Amino acid sequence: MEPAELDVLGLREQLFHERVRECLICTLLFASLYILCHFIITRFKKHADFTTVEDDEDAAVDRIALSMCTFTLAVSLGAVLLLPFSIVTNEVLLLFPHNYYIQWLNGSLIHGLWNLVFLFSNLSLVFLMPFAYFFTEAEGFAGSKKGILARVYETFVVLLLLTLLVLGMVWVASAIVDEDAGSRESLYDLWEYYLPYLYSCISLFGVLLLLLCTPVGLSRMFTVTGKLLVKPRLLEDLDEQLNCTRFEEAALSRKISAGPTSCWLSLSAALLREQFLAIQSRRLALELRRGASPWQRNLAYPLAMLCLLALTGISVLVVCFHTLELLLDDAAMPRGIQDAPLGQVSFSIFGSFGAALQVVLIFYLMVSSVVGFYSSPLFTRLLPARQDTPMTKIIGNCVSLLVLSSALPVFSRTLGITRFDLLGDFGRFNWLGNFYIVFLYNMLFAALATLCLVKKFTWAVRAELVRAFGLHKLPLPVPRTRQPSKLC
Repeated sequence: MEPAELDVLGLREQLFHERVRECLICTLLFASLYILCHFIITRFKKHADFTTVEDDEDAAVDRIALSMCTFTLAVSLGAVLLLPFSIVTNEVLLLFPHNYYIQWLNGSLIHGLWNLVFLFSNLSLVFLMPFAYFFTEAEGFAGSKKGILARVYETFVVLLLLTLLVLGMVWVASAIVDEDAGSRESLYDLWEYYLPYLYSCISLFGVLLLLLCTPVGLSRMFTVTGKLLVKPRLLEDLDEQLNCTRFEEAALSRKISAGPTSCWLSLSAALLREQFLAIQSRRLALELRRGASPWQRNLAYPLAMLCLLALTGISVLVVCFHTLELLLDDAAMPRGIQDAPLGQVSFSIFGSFGAALQVVLIFYLMVSSVVGFYSSPLFTRLLPARQDTPMTKIIGNCVSLLVLSSALPVFSRTLGITRFDLLGDFGRFNWLGNFYIVFLYNMLFAALATLCLVKKFTWAVRAELVRAFGLHKLPLPVPRTRQPSKLC
């Protein structure tokens, strides 16, 4: 063979080995996430006993729905790790540009991961999760033979009708908004235009949901952290509170053990048990605070609060700076690119420290958005309980987490948390190029985050001062109002 042919053959072999290596890395990463998500879901899923022959069908349906939920949750974790992994990869390539052991970290691998996450997100939102929900609720058509196939047929029919309904609504909405005949004709292209347009709408909904949930979560993070850590003693006597709690617990225990001596006590037995459990949990919390070490009580809690305050303040300052930058520089607008220029320049003006801070802020905002999501009144019922969460609620949680996590890269880039541009189809969203939408989004986030934090801290400081000086024990004046007499 000639030298030119040998060079071409060697290049093909190199490309083949790189492709195989990327496939192996992606498979190992997704398998690890899948195993982790399986343990998480089985920890919260409600256990169901399947003993009879007829229950074997329900058990099979339960396993299929569980595997789909696990796949969706793994995709959600992959979407959360997507942007931090890309930022860390860029910094590693900058620090070790010619290291042999990190040659597998390249732009082709990162680009492939972005495309896979986008593809699996579409697959889970459009097909897997609706199929899992309708499959668990299906019983087969009337008159058909019972079995798994009957449920599959019914699920596919319902999904087909739902797909036609959604596609028709999207087509009508796009035709009303855009009066161009060419754009309406392009909607007939299902794969190249329709699905990206539909996912763009879903991503916009996820970004708006993050806009509402993240500021609430930033203020709620202080409360959640305060419940997990031991608070320091601020002018309060724990021994007195512990003794009072023990007396109340003993009194309620005697009332419950005395039994129903009258009809009124039997009606309030459930209420007494709830009060007993609440007081018992309060006593355990006080004993935990009393037995905590001085370092744990006086150092861990203040440091955690300072870290949360610092991360929240930095996030708001970064968004405010990015809002001003949008007015001066067009490069601040979020945009998508096809080739990732990894290992050439850092995406932070502070180098590796700034990149590490970006990763921490991305994870912090994601955790805050989840906390704010489950704290909102609309989604409080979706909060899973350990070993007591039905399959339908698990499906709802997986869909919600997937919508939030798949919008996280767009959310972080729109707010200016990172300079890493969106790769693949994540940068094809039409609304990302609209200056007014991006500018208004940054303004709303900064305003809502500041408002939630100011309200949270003013209320918290006032409550702590009232509790510290014992003003909460003072009797409140009760106004006397004349009530009309009621005839029996």
